[in-house]
Amino acid sequence: MVDASLFSIKNLHGKTTMNPAVVLGGEVDGKHWRIGLITESLIRFEWSDSGKFVDDPTQTAFVRNFQVAYNEPVPEFTVLERDGWLEIDTPHLHVSYDQQPFTKEGLYVTVKGMSVIDNTWHYGDAQSRNLGGTARTLDMVNGATPLDPGVIGTDGWAVIDDSQSNLIIESDEVNGHANPFGTWVTPKPEATEDFYFFGYGHRYREAVHDFYKLTGPTPLLPRYTLGNWWSRYHRYTEAEYMQLVKRFEDEGLPFTTAVIDMDWHLVDDVDPKYGSGWTGYTWNKDFFPDPQRFLHWLHDHGMKTTLNTHPRDGIREFEDSYETVAKAMDIDPKTGEAVQFDLTDPKFMAAYFDLVHHPIEDEGVDFWWLDWQQGGVTRQRGLDPLWMLNYLHYLDSGRQDGERAGNRPLTFSRYAGPGSHRYPVGFSGDTIVTWESLRFQPYFTATASNIGYGWWSHDIGGHMFGYRDEELEARWYQLGVFSPINRLHSTDSTFNGKEPWNFHAEVRMAMTDVLRLRHAMIPYLYTMNRRAAFDNEPLVQPMYWDAPEIAEAYNVPSEFRFGTELLVSPIVQPADRDVQMAKADVWLPQGTWFDFFTGRRYDSTPAEGRRIEAWRQIDRIPVFAKAGAIVPLQRVPEHGLVNAVSNPDELDVIVFPGASGSFTLWEDNGDVETDARWASTALTLTLNTDSAVFNVAGVDGASDVVPGHRSWNLVFRGVSRNAMGHVVVNVGTGAKDVADTVSVRYDQSTLSLIVRVENVSVTDAITVRFTNALEIADNPVADDVFAVLKDAQMRYLTKEKASRMIDQLGVNALPALSTLEAGPDPTERSYPESHMPQSVIQALTEVLTRE
Repeated sequence: MVDASLFSIKNLHGKTTMNPAVVLGGEVDGKHWRIGLITESLIRFEWSDSGKFVDDPTQTAFVRNFQVAYNEPVPEFTVLERDGWLEIDTPHLHVSYDQQPFTKEGLYVTVKGMSVIDNTWHYGDAQSRNLGGTARTLDMVNGATPLDPGVIGTDGWAVIDDSQSNLIIESDEVNGHANPFGTWVTPKPEATEDFYFFGYGHRYREAVHDFYKLTGPTPLLPRYTLGNWWSRYHRYTEAEYMQLVKRFEDEGLPFTTAVIDMDWHLVDDVDPKYGSGWTGYTWNKDFFPDPQRFLHWLHDHGMKTTLNTHPRDGIREFEDSYETVAKAMDIDPKTGEAVQFDLTDPKFMAAYFDLVHHPIEDEGVDFWWLDWQQGGVTRQRGLDPLWMLNYLHYLDSGRQDGERAGNRPLTFSRYAGPGSHRYPVGFSGDTIVTWESLRFQPYFTATASNIGYGWWSHDIGGHMFGYRDEELEARWYQLGVFSPINRLHSTDSTFNGKEPWNFHAEVRMAMTDVLRLRHAMIPYLYTMNRRAAFDNEPLVQPMYWDAPEIAEAYNVPSEFRFGTELLVSPIVQPADRDVQMAKADVWLPQGTWFDFFTGRRYDSTPAEGRRIEAWRQIDRIPVFAKAGAIVPLQRVPEHGLVNAVSNPDELDVIVFPGASGSFTLWEDNGDVETDARWASTALTLTLNTDSAVFNVAGVDGASDVVPGHRSWNLVFRGVSRNAMGHVVVNVGTGAKDVADTVSVRYDQSTLSLIVRVENVSVTDAITVRFTNALEIADNPVADDVFAVLKDAQMRYLTKEKASRMIDQLGVNALPALSTLEAGPDPTERSYPESHMPQSVIQALTEVLTRE
């Protein structure tokens, strides 16, 4: 049965308690208008012809009373009335209003502290300098698409219009019929204007934080969602899918989520008299003769399952569930009358969940892929069917009966407007396989955080049309690893399979490496999952959030922050033939940065940061860690059951020198969010003048949710080999025998000193002390210059001359390389002169100017 308590306003969305009305002390109102000062920068404007205003929660706004919900002070403001005009002043805004129906001339707001000339908004102004939010779908989009607005702009303001939203109310009946859900979504009794003005200037992060407070937080995701997802529009049989999973295991390719597209149910077997087989809820027993057996087999192999559903056509006579649903809807099953899909009827929706979806879930389905593509109209005025599907499915998925006890709510669906972050995960649609599509995705993902939408899942590798380009696929996989959700997807074309073994050796190896890296990153990602839910910080963020006054931060659309420790600039263009590498345009904020994979150091000393071209071969993309960064990873087995997502008993912790730093690793029991029991492990690097200390603290909190003992591989990346002789390791209260449970080695290729400490109680602290202050390694310039020149597709004589020049002059050789001529080649009858290819010079420039 539908659990009505899940839908109560008191318990709606777990930790969000609705406080929809603005605090009385923050309101200024007249007969037909009301202005609510939610914060000193966030103002709600309402106009009502009847003088009746909306105090209920809406589809967008859940909490308008920050004082009660978040214990925030009443906003500071003054009100002055002069000649019929109302002047409202806060520390951040000045509002002028003529107390008449809203017009451009009669309502305007100035954002203080802004140096731009367009920091005054007039009612109805276009949001031309809005930094963008996101879009409903990327279906059939080849490259860029327009974005709906976010809550920030370079002019300091943004507007979210909530006038058309329906209300969420507690109700025992709807249209005279019983409502088993307890709450329902209903139109406003009458039309009103209702919009929110965000006037935060360039305080972008604060604006997004307050948007989350207004609309509700992002929920915690289950841990398995942060691994790799396998998805393909293909008519799999049980045997074929099991064979696929076994091969993944043999190849050491970890996947945690199986996405089964629409052919799990009857499609082609549907009699045309019923219409299309697009909608369906009856297993195709020719493909899956025993669904429960198959789903449990996937669970045994570490994979959760989601099934695709297109619910538009309701429940028709050929469905297994038809008779029970028809009777529940007072339809005589003998008539064969279809049960229409009606999101506005709580009676139908109760049957839809209880009699159609719950039995399939009881067989072992973990969540649903809501693939709604049929427009935005329901029988209820202004109610978007996509929004209602997301809302109801998400809440229903949190029911705690039977084997679902402890499950966190989860949906997988398209974006349905501001507030959709409450119903993760997002499905961005059927991507076209082109470089243009890849190039748009990192920008699209980061910009979505401007409207709080942090958990996009894209069709990684592209879904359909386009062309085969193995380099494109490898680069897309690399972006996927550093995306919120990494879901490989493709259409049913026999030429378009995304399995790595369908590609040639170099690309296949690159794909395998990044899929294993994604799984290894789950401890880091899960900590960022907690940060998103508890601290309102999305995993992927645009660069300008942290540097709003630096122009370069706006000029790197493909670059983004990935959690607290990493900066990613994926490669989104083909390689240059001459240098056999591809480049990304990177902006490094002020400070010291390290290549995450190789430990090479990059110095960015100017206050405005530094632009570089980062050149990488097919197996790498530019990922940078700040000085003092700490990134925890888990070990991934080479073969077998590689999909485990439980809190690991062995961790690799990548630590970068150059500054003190700290990271708190968060782990829990995976229970429903309100019952989750958390354990934290503090990881701290402290640099002193002549020494350095790295500390792994004993676990704090619910220590029983993590393994009792762990092995630690502490990888100090980008440090000098000289640190080898200056290491002292203590575990618990005393020093460990280095020959017994502690080992130390150095890896020259990644400039990494690796301290391994085996089988330590999680309640014991580990201290690694360096008596030489953890010296940073010199970049191996000569080796890296040789690597660039070795692979360059150019004349050997030119390479040799360039190598000698760089060896003699170092970075001072760069100006001369563009005019370098090797002289005649006696093997060529025409004796042509040879110049250095520009791309080779650019790659050498990166190597020679890192410091």
